[in-house]
Formats: sequence, C-alpha cells, structure tokens
Amino acid sequence: MKHHAIDELQIVAEVNPDFPRRTLSRTERLQRWAELLERDPHRRLSTLHETEYQPARVRAAMRGDGSPISVAFEDPVFRAAGLENDSYGEAKRFFELSDEQLHKVICYCHFGATVSASTAARHIRGMLVEKQPTLFARLRQLFVG
Repeated sequence: MKHHAIDELQIVAEVNPDFPRRTLSRTERLQRWAELLERDPHRRLSTLHETEYQPARVRAAMRGDGSPISVAFEDPVFRAAGLENDSYGEAKRFFELSDEQLHKVICYCHFGATVSASTAARHIRGMLVEKQPTLFARLRQLFVG
C-alpha cells in the first residue's frame, strides 16, 4: 500500500478532511473483515510472533506486512470508519476484541509463520456467535437466580 500526504492527494482528488466517518457496529466491522479475507481465501497471511508473551505496550505496537490486520487496513471503508493503522493494538481497539480473541486470529503459535485468509476469516466469524451458557451456568441461574 502506498501512503500519501493529504497535500499530494489534493492534486489529483478532492479531499475533505471534515467528511463524516461512517459508524459501523462491532458486528458490521467483524463481518466486513471476514468478507475481505474471504475474497482471496487461499492467500497466505503473516502472523505475529508470541503475542501472548509480549508486554502490553510492545504487543499493541506489533504489526506485520501482509497480516490479517493489514487486509483490514487496506480497506477504505475501515479507514474512513476510524481504523488508523495495521497494528495489533489498533485492531484490538477498532474491532473491540480482547487479547485472547485477537490472539486466536493472528498469533504464530496457532498457525506458524502464515495463516490462510479463510482460516483467519473463520476465527473472526466465530466471534460473532453468541456463546451459549454452560450447563453449570444455566443450573446456577435456575437455582440461585
């Protein structure tokens, strides 16, 4: 992806920095991210190494060219909606994910050096499914209230 300063872009296009950002719900953001990945399901995407062992500040700054997060950042709709870069921390903020959730999509320990776009999309779609309460939780609710 090639980045340009706004001054450079204004030479070839009308740039309106006050254009309102489109608000997308968390569900819409996750669905769109999965759809972007599914456009090229066999594409191999880079993972991030040992995200779970990094200090929070280091983890937040982690990024990799050609990662599932980079696919999201290449999307003009996401950038217009507020995705500021392709770092781990920005993906966590923008997609409203926990470290555990993002770890399942992006970490080397699950996939090795690369993950297929379809596999990353499947993990993202899995975050859209509401988890059913366990049997213990249902019994507790029934008896305790």
